[in-house]
Amino acid sequence: MKQMMMLTLAALVAAGSVKAERLRLTGAGASFPAPVYQVWTYGYTASEQGAAVNYQSVGSGAGRNQIKEKTVDFAGTDDPVSAADCEAWGLLQFPMVRGPVVPIVNLPQVKTGELKLTNELLSKLFLGEITTWDDPQIAALNPGVKLPKGLKVTVVHRSDSSGTSAIFTGYLSKVSDAWREQVGAGASVKWPCGLGGQKNPGVCNNVTKIRGAIGYTEYTYALEAKLSTVALQNSTGAWSEPTQGDWPILGTTYILVRKDTPAERKAALKDYFSWCFTEGAASAKQLHYTPLSAEESAQALKVLGE
Repeated sequence: MKQMMMLTLAALVAAGSVKAERLRLTGAGASFPAPVYQVWTYGYTASEQGAAVNYQSVGSGAGRNQIKEKTVDFAGTDDPVSAADCEAWGLLQFPMVRGPVVPIVNLPQVKTGELKLTNELLSKLFLGEITTWDDPQIAALNPGVKLPKGLKVTVVHRSDSSGTSAIFTGYLSKVSDAWREQVGAGASVKWPCGLGGQKNPGVCNNVTKIRGAIGYTEYTYALEAKLSTVALQNSTGAWSEPTQGDWPILGTTYILVRKDTPAERKAALKDYFSWCFTEGAASAKQLHYTPLSAEESAQALKVLGE
């Protein structure tokens, strides 16, 4: 009996050791894809079919710094690293998922999709050239919409280095000569006006608190914060909303992995990302992200090697 108990105890200790030795992978970076990344890391880790995975939403710039400093196994960035920098920093890069970036507003009695903004008006608002919401240019485009009289426009933008900002300012630079010449595109730009917020949740929090505020964020954050989004014109000139496939501001987010990652950890990363592309596709769609095609996913995984 005593011998059996000792054997049982030994088996339990061995099982505990195996469990304790489970490989752990850490990632950090972009807040743009964080909602779906959190679902993926939880689902994959709970399945116990591979490594335990954790992802911290710290912003694209911080994520790039952490992968360069070798403090994480992978980083997320919405602002892709150039081929030259990838080579210099010893990084591998591939696309992971796509999602819409949306302008958000805090306007009493204005519902989601009710307010229409042309590219010119969107640019003028973020340039600080339109200062009140009852401006004749906005009113003329939105007859019947209850625009608050004399309500000040408060621009809210990212205060950290942000891939979401790179996507949004990149769009404005394409559609507005004035924006391109005065501000330009990038993860960190010199904003003409407004106040900053840390990461997507920070922007949403500020817009929620300030009547008359306008900002931009990944669509899932807007839904979670119950903020109104605006209608924009797509490439054909038709009015579009974020739930439609023709939404004009669509960003791709990327994964960075170090070339010198040990083989065991690289294999575990590849297994995890493969699961995200396949098993995780449904949850990505539920959160209003657009998964990569099967061909794109296969090409992405090839970056990590055979």
